[in-house]
Amino acid sequence: MPDAVIPTAAMSAAVTPRPLVHVEHVMGTVVSFDVRLAEESERAPMRAAVADAVSWLHRVDDVFSTYRHDSQVSRLDRGELRLADCDGDVAEVLELCAQVGRESGGYFSATFGGKLDPTGLVKGWAVQRASERLSSAGSAHHIVNGGGDIQAVGGSAPGVPWQIGIAHPLERGALASVVQLTDGAVATSGTAERGTHVLDPFTGQPAVALASVTVVGRDLIRSDAYATAAIAMGDGARGWLESCAGYEGFAVAADGLGWWTSRYSRVGSVPAT
Repeated sequence: MPDAVIPTAAMSAAVTPRPLVHVEHVMGTVVSFDVRLAEESERAPMRAAVADAVSWLHRVDDVFSTYRHDSQVSRLDRGELRLADCDGDVAEVLELCAQVGRESGGYFSATFGGKLDPTGLVKGWAVQRASERLSSAGSAHHIVNGGGDIQAVGGSAPGVPWQIGIAHPLERGALASVVQLTDGAVATSGTAERGTHVLDPFTGQPAVALASVTVVGRDLIRSDAYATAAIAMGDGARGWLESCAGYEGFAVAADGLGWWTSRYSRVGSVPAT
């Protein structure tokens, strides 16, 4: 089960005509687009905008994949390329990684096992940029979901927020929380989709205190990176997220107990246990 899903209940608020939906396998995950149309004449230009966004996501994969021997990031790591010779996006992403590293006290890092690996930020960055391409093409109501990391724009209809279910990391098929978003982002780092995969950069050991952390915020770039940093922090994550202006968090600990930041209830609800 993905870390975040759009429950069926959210789809009932869809406007006529029917939404434009596209699913793409890219960057080692599934990226889905749900574009709500005010009138049928929007379908052709929005289909072209989605195709443009999909093409760009594949370009991101070519440039940033650490699994491709010939990607720019892999070649940069081996010293075969200078940063100045890479796409401008590479310098942008590495600078964002450095910023989040400073903001998180070093718990977020663009290196993994001594190798350059900015993938902890790339997916959220790419999904946000894909959403911005749709907005630039005129879309007022859409959602882009990259493996549970979501950028939402305009609600599912005027005045109707998107309803986003957060998968419970320890109970298969269950939801841990539901987030309502009109404009904003939600990102989850945890074990529901990929198992234990975040390391504590200070010890080099897997971060296991928290089974999942969900961050809701203004943009997906930092929501995604902050969720990763929070998993790495473990017990210190709640206090740190409280200090991040414009971002709220919800977590499920390894023992199944949950916690949330003081203003999380404004966007999310937690099922009774």
